[in-house]
Amino acid sequence: MTTQTATPTPTHAIGTRDEWLAARLALLDEEKELTRRSDELARRRQELPWVRIDKEYRLTTDEGSASLADLFRGRSQLLVYHFMFGPDYAAGCSSCSSIADGFNGIAIHLANHDVMLTAVSSAPLPKLQAFKQRMGWTFPWASAYESDFQRDFSAHFTEQQQQRDGGIEYNYRREGRWKAVGSDHPVAQFAATSGTDAATYIRERPGVSAFILEDGVVYHTYSTYARGLDAMWGMYQWLDRAPLGRNEKGIWWKHHDRYLPAELRPEARSAAGRSNHNVGHAELRPEVRSAAGRSNLSERQR
Repeated sequence: MTTQTATPTPTHAIGTRDEWLAARLALLDEEKELTRRSDELARRRQELPWVRIDKEYRLTTDEGSASLADLFRGRSQLLVYHFMFGPDYAAGCSSCSSIADGFNGIAIHLANHDVMLTAVSSAPLPKLQAFKQRMGWTFPWASAYESDFQRDFSAHFTEQQQQRDGGIEYNYRREGRWKAVGSDHPVAQFAATSGTDAATYIRERPGVSAFILEDGVVYHTYSTYARGLDAMWGMYQWLDRAPLGRNEKGIWWKHHDRYLPAELRPEARSAAGRSNHNVGHAELRPEVRSAAGRSNLSERQR
């Protein structure tokens, strides 16, 4: 008796190579039009009038107190990522963190093209430094804990603003008064990953602001917020080209060290190093884990 294996039914349209090519060429025309439109929008960004910054901001950096002009570090242009890490957070926002995961690779290229990239947050510098070390980041990160910088650029708001209808203006629009949300709400879920409550979490907001330094004067040239940051969120540019796209069913991303099993996370490795057990850092290295896996496999195969 012959058993026939059922052919799985595809979940998507199936075509010939010629059909695929015809559809791809039609899509290519639209992609090229989008690219041209994007180029035009970039030109219009650069044509926006500059706004002189007369206010004296003092931020805290690894090197000490710094003015806004100091953040340029000898370059004429500055890009600031307004990173959601409030004074009462235990960890940085997981969404901001997934964006910032790409900063190490591009910051050096920008710095060698007359553009300095830095993050700025409302939390005190020691909190930022500890989290930066945990994440393995090297890009500059300044604290505006004792500065109005984040507030003035719509990235930090007070509880009083939050409780007043129209008190918060974010992404160039006024918001209504904050209303409490349940623990299953996305804002509450994000807040939990930062070790805070939803209301406290949402008083920080993400954004990017651009500045130029000319003849010793700093000018504000551009800011974008909310989904204006999509183009800088590296993983989404890749997902938009994957077969299933973003394929999202709720919040799926994490701080990058939280994809690891608990015993392999940095805090577990630190604890292992402090303990009296015979488990040192070497046993937790990838090459040793791989060797252990091969050894166990050999035992099973014997």
